[in-house]
Amino acid sequence: MISPQPSIQTEPVRACVALGSNLGDRRLHINFALDALRHLPHTKVIAVSDIIETDPVGPPGQGPYLNAAAALETRLSARELLSALLEIERRRGRDRSSGLRWGPRTLDLDLLLFGDGIISEPGLAVPHPRLQERLFVLIPLEQVAGDTLVPISGRTVSELLKELRQAQDAAPLPE
Repeated sequence: MISPQPSIQTEPVRACVALGSNLGDRRLHINFALDALRHLPHTKVIAVSDIIETDPVGPPGQGPYLNAAAALETRLSARELLSALLEIERRRGRDRSSGLRWGPRTLDLDLLLFGDGIISEPGLAVPHPRLQERLFVLIPLEQVAGDTLVPISGRTVSELLKELRQAQDAAPLPE
C-alpha cells in the first residue's frame, strides 16, 4: 500500500516527544526511537534529554522505566507526527490494541507539545493531558524545553515541574 504524501507545513513547528521503555533492552529501545526520529521526513531533532530511570506508574509487578524527551522541528502535521511515533513503537514490537493500560512496554512515545497548539481529536490530545502530573515526563522535558510555555496551563515546563515537586513534597505522609 502506498502511503499518502505528508502535508508539509510552510513553517516548522517545535514539537516535544516523551520516550519510555521498561521491557527488554530499554536503552536500545530508546536509542532506536531517537534514531528513527532523526530519520523522519521534514523533521529535525534539535535536543535530547538525559535518559533517566524511574519507578513505573500503573499495575504492580513492572520493572523500572528509562525515560527521556526530545525536541523536534517538524513540518509534519501533529496527526502525521503521531502516526510516525506509533509506527516507531510498532517496529519495536508494541501493540497498543492489546496492551494493558499503563502496563509494561518495549517502547512508549507520546506527543507532548506541538508548537502552541491545542488539539483535541479522537486519538490525539495536545498538550498531553497528563503532562503536568508526571515527574518522569517533566524532568527530561525541562532539559529540552524548560522555557516553553505549555498551552492551556499558561506556565512553562520549568514552572510546572517546580509546582509538581512542591505538591509532592507537601503531600501528607501515610499513617
